[in-house]
Formats: sequence, C-alpha cells, structure tokens
Amino acid sequence: MASTQYHDSLSPDVARQVELLKRQYLQLVDPEELKMPAMGTLRLPEAQAKIFDNMFNDKLRSFPSPKRYQFRVLKRIVDAVELSIVDPEQDDISDDLAACLAQLLAQPLVSASVAAQQKSFVTYTAPSFATDASEVTLLEARSLLASSGTTGLRTWEAALLLGTYLFSSAGKYIVQSKNIIELGAGTGFLSILCAKHLGAKSVLATDGSGDVINDLESNIFLNGLEGTETINAAVLNWGHMLDDEILKGADDNRSYDLIIGADVTYDGQAIPALVSTLRDLADRYPKIIALIAATVRNESTLRAFLHACGQFRFRLSNDMVGLMY
Repeated sequence: MASTQYHDSLSPDVARQVELLKRQYLQLVDPEELKMPAMGTLRLPEAQAKIFDNMFNDKLRSFPSPKRYQFRVLKRIVDAVELSIVDPEQDDISDDLAACLAQLLAQPLVSASVAAQQKSFVTYTAPSFATDASEVTLLEARSLLASSGTTGLRTWEAALLLGTYLFSSAGKYIVQSKNIIELGAGTGFLSILCAKHLGAKSVLATDGSGDVINDLESNIFLNGLEGTETINAAVLNWGHMLDDEILKGADDNRSYDLIIGADVTYDGQAIPALVSTLRDLADRYPKIIALIAATVRNESTLRAFLHACGQFRFRLSNDMVGLMY
C-alpha cells in the first residue's frame, strides 16, 4: 500500500481523527492515554497511509520521536487495526506500518529508565484543526529534573493553558505588537509562541537557571528565531535588582507592556521574591499588565501568592480557559 496515494480522499471526520492522533503523538502523550481513531477509521487504507506519513515516515518529519516511544505507539495502533478488521479478505494492516513495526522490533531499544533521562523533541500544535496550524517544537526532558532541582526542562500544563488563551482573539490582542517579558520561561514555549506566531514586537525570555537558559536558546534555534531581534533569553533571578542591560537589550528605549508566567507559583518560598520582581517591573513600567497561569497543586501556596499580590495592591482578575493540545 503506497503511503501517499490516499491522502486526498480522507473525509473531514476521518482527517480530524487522524490529525488529533498525530498531535497527541508529537506531544509525546503516554501511549495508553492516546485517543485513538474509531475502528471504522483505522481499517481504512487512506487513514493508515496518513498515520504513517504523519507519525512514522522519518523522511517527512524534521523532529522524529524517540524510537522507544515510536514502538509503543505503533504497537498500540497495529493492535487496534487488527481488532478493527471485519473482512480479512478486504481489510489489512498497511505495508508501511507493518514494515515500520518490524524495523523497530529489530532494533535494540533503550530501557524505560534510560529513555526517561534523555531529551526528546516535543511538538505543540495550536488549538485549531487547520492543516497549517501553528506549531512550536522544543527539546525537553519530560521525566527529568535538572541536578539543581529546576523544573525548567519540560513544558507544564499551566503553560499550555496560557498558550490556549493567547491564541484566542482576546489573547492575540494583548500580545500583538507588544514588548513582552516572561518570568520562569523554562523551555521557552510561551516566549517562542508569542515571538513566532502571535506577532509580539519583542520577547525577553528569562529564567533563574543558566542551564535552562542554554537549553531555551537551543529551542529558539529549533524554531528558526535565532539571530532575530524578536526574542532573546537571559538569566533573571527574582528578588534581585533588575539589570538595565538585560531589560533593554539593543533598544535603549524599550518599554515592556506585558509580563507572562506559567507555573511560577508552585514554590511557596519563592513567592516573596517573585512578587517583588513583579512589583519592580510594575514600578518601572506603570502601564504593564501580567498574565500568570497556575496549576493549583497546593491551595495554600496559591493563597500566599494572591495575598502577596494584594499587599502590593495589584488589581487581580481570574479567567479559566481550556487546555491547548
């Protein structure tokens, strides 16, 4: 079965199911948690061809997924296709998928413990089912904390939440043509999103870890933004005096309009320093606003953050939006 001859014949519903599977796969969602296409979709030759090209054809993917992950996902897909077969004379597993699985089976795959220590490409797609939906690709260590204890080597749920909001009409209005500073940028997902897809005038991605900033600069390169004036990365330690050289960069007259931060309130001990830095930025740029997204892991920590903001007389609002996928 050729892998490309059927693509144009996909119905909108089948195309949507296959596209959702691809997006989950590129985001390295656990194979057992993948939302699989319907049985009727999986046994279609055109759907299998599209799945192969979208996910397992290394000639068409610039950033392939780890081999161990590919094997686990493909094994689940092939098992599901086998279950979907109604007429063995008419229905079959595509040659491309079968050959790919055989090839992966023949390769020595790293153990789960080794795989957990390795960095992998993770691609996040905008909340739109358009075929040309915006993507951000990052190199992440999804199961690993750096030796210093930083959490900045993977993208967390609150960043995806805030990314979804920024893709809304209201969010795009806030970002477009603005100078933005991100606190606790980690992998740089939000900063890259704003610089690459949302029309920000400039973005300064900051984090307290030099190692994280080094990886963030690599992610800027992966997304074709290296060497541009649109985005820069720098170490910024909360609670310390703000560095004019870092804030201004090459533009002595730069004035920031927006602060963004995601999952920056998880550590209660860091909250006073975080809010102090927010206050310093607000004093320096009186018209600046801040968008902070948080996953509530500890309600007392969130209350402490809100209380500290109240002490500095920040005006607060609260919006809930859906997760980016």
